[in-house]
Amino acid sequence: MNNSILDLIGNTPLVKAQTLVENPKVELYFKLEGQNPGGSVKDRAAYNMIKSALDRGDITRETKLIEATSGNTGIALAMVARIFKLDIELVMPENSTIERVQTMRAYGAKVTLTDAEGGIEGARDYAETKMAEGDYFMINQFSNNDNWQAHYHTTGPEIWNDTRHKISHFVSSMGTTGTIMGTSTYLKEKNNEIQIVGVQPTDNSRIPGIRKWPEAYLPKIFVPTKVDRILEVSEEEAVSMTKKLAEEEGIFAGMSSGGAAAAALRLCNELEEGVVVSIVCDRGDRYLSSHIFD
Repeated sequence: MNNSILDLIGNTPLVKAQTLVENPKVELYFKLEGQNPGGSVKDRAAYNMIKSALDRGDITRETKLIEATSGNTGIALAMVARIFKLDIELVMPENSTIERVQTMRAYGAKVTLTDAEGGIEGARDYAETKMAEGDYFMINQFSNNDNWQAHYHTTGPEIWNDTRHKISHFVSSMGTTGTIMGTSTYLKEKNNEIQIVGVQPTDNSRIPGIRKWPEAYLPKIFVPTKVDRILEVSEEEAVSMTKKLAEEEGIFAGMSSGGAAAAALRLCNELEEGVVVSIVCDRGDRYLSSHIFD
């Protein structure tokens, strides 16, 4: 029995790919982060960022929170903030899927939509301005060490234990980079030979949740030396693999998960042997109004 919905964050399943991998000496596992109560990997970071800020006294129950988000972090923050009885405003581009906006509002968050042309960078600029005016405390997932530390303390150990210490390669999409930074830090401490593979979109590809940031917006928590290799995937590859995950593996996920899986499968075909773990960051039901499953 659990005392709170927050007790259900983490300890997500790790499942082996059944049909996608043709190399008999390579095992590919998917970490199903959509099984978190808020539906994504971001539950881990959201909980750690808010709880740690409260524990340190950086915020109180009266503090108004603000954060720019492309979706999953906002949903997670909205859920966690409501449990702690905190007010939060979430800022996102107006072309975000309606499922994401409605889910945040369902948790009681205020949602502000910024111009689509400005993208997530425009949303970040808006939140920065509001914080500078002194009315808000910004969570700032892009430079908040509590983001990556959530994965150092939970995601990394879970993968290490669930693969019985046999993991050879870890594959993760790169957005705020919190997941890959924290998991890399933990896994490298256990075995420095484990290869950490980041996934970014090709030029001109738009894959929600995966970014190739302009220099001025590069997350401050990102440490390049913690990533051994970066693989790029196209929008078409990400969409195709997202559909394959559902149709062939029974894993209903979003586009960034498809992008990571496409990179992971490419890696599996290169290796002589290995145990590869790829992050499935969320569930597909929050993308039903997009073009992915048409």
